[in-house]
Amino acid sequence: MRCAVLGTGNVGRTISARLVELGHDVRLGTRDPEVTRSRADWTDVPGAALVRFAEATVDADLVVHAASGAAALDLLAQAGNLTGCVLVDISNPLDFSAGFPPTLSVKDTDSLGEQIQRAFPDTRVVKTLNTLTAELMAYPERLPEPTSVFLSGDDADAKRTVTALLSEMGHRDVIDLGGIETSRGVEMWLPLWLRLMRSFGTAEFNIKVVRRS
Repeated sequence: MRCAVLGTGNVGRTISARLVELGHDVRLGTRDPEVTRSRADWTDVPGAALVRFAEATVDADLVVHAASGAAALDLLAQAGNLTGCVLVDISNPLDFSAGFPPTLSVKDTDSLGEQIQRAFPDTRVVKTLNTLTAELMAYPERLPEPTSVFLSGDDADAKRTVTALLSEMGHRDVIDLGGIETSRGVEMWLPLWLRLMRSFGTAEFNIKVVRRS
């Protein structure tokens, strides 16, 4: 697939590198490539072209929003024509204005996933992977046993496309929660996730949903 990954932090670079490794055509989107390359923390992703947001999404089969949830709507407004495309949102609506741990800027009766879908009604938004750190999004086998990831979205075909990609990345238990409104639950997991991370001293953990057979 031709994939656009929007966001050049650790999450965007890690996802881009994994997609390249799996043989996909990847373009990594940023506001200004020269400014991005000048960052002290910047490292190139071999095989992924670094381009402006709107250039990254041209003819993309799948777009991944991998930047800050706080900037999601502004960033996606710069991403060109997203009509009809599958947009995977892996971000969270974290508000760090009062320090750590952050609060959620939206919760209970709304979610960032829903806000993105409302803002881009002709885009097929799928929420997933936001319950994992970047390394486990890309390489779930880093954990000693399979764990669970979740899927929210209104378009069944888009969810099938994303499920196939998640399986290709190594995720073995993909749980379809239903429509995009179910993003609320997975986003509200983040306050507990952050406290577990602090307690464990690592971000490399995840949920495993065990069913009774």
